[in-house]
Parts: sequence; structure tokens; C-alpha cells
Amino acid sequence: MKLHEIQKAPGSTSAPKRLGRGTGSGLGKTSGKGHKGQKARSGGSIRPGFEGGQMPLYLRLPKRGFHNHFSKIYAEVNVEDLNIFDEGTVITPELLLETRMITKLYDGVKILGNGELNRALTVKAHKFTASAQSKIEAAKGSCEVL
Repeated sequence: MKLHEIQKAPGSTSAPKRLGRGTGSGLGKTSGKGHKGQKARSGGSIRPGFEGGQMPLYLRLPKRGFHNHFSKIYAEVNVEDLNIFDEGTVITPELLLETRMITKLYDGVKILGNGELNRALTVKAHKFTASAQSKIEAAKGSCEVL
């Protein structure tokens, strides 16, 4: 087989709709748009959610909940994930970014207590859970709050 011999699989493509090419085509005269009305006109598309001037559903429904604009978002790392580092390493948010354990710093780094830690590490982060702090200190490491 050569490049000039390659063909599409039979039935993989269909011919495009040829609008306005006579009544025999099935898409002549009004070209599949029906008779009159907004959607039959040129540029006559309506936005999603428009209900013909009636108050749309998303405005009729009551608003629910509360979003705190002052809440902080933390990049989270589990204690068990820190086992990839060598004994005595000082772990900082910048190091976690370099090793791609976190993708973004957000408002800081929080260390969670999931899993076990087998190495003595110095961990510098913005927040620690109580279980994470106890596991790091049990492994003869230390925690520093930034």
C-alpha cells in the first residue's frame, strides 16, 4: 500500500446536505427550515435557556446556599506521599511544586494525616492536621508552620 492508494472505509463519510437544490432533493424551497418564524430567518438563532420572552426557568427558581468569598483554598498533601523523599529532607511548598506533588500553591499547603510516614523529615507548610503532625513527629521529624 502506498500513500496515493489510501482510501476511506466505505460508509465512513456521508455527503453534505445540499440545501436549496430543488424539491426532489427533499431540502429545496425552505431548505429544511419550515415556514416563517424566528428560526426560519437569517441569523435567527436564540440563546440557550430563552423561553420566548417568558421568565426563564433559571430565573424562576429560588437562589440557594452561600459562598464565602473570604474562604481559603489549600493544596493538600497526604503524609504517606512524603515517603518518596530521602531521610532528613526539608520539605517546602516550592519543593512540592517542583516534584509535581501539587500543581498550584493556592492559599497555602495543608498536610493531611492519611497513611504512614517511615522517614524523619522536616516539613514546612501552612497548615497541618492533628493526625499528620503526630505522625511526622512519631517518625522523628518536625513540623514548621509558615
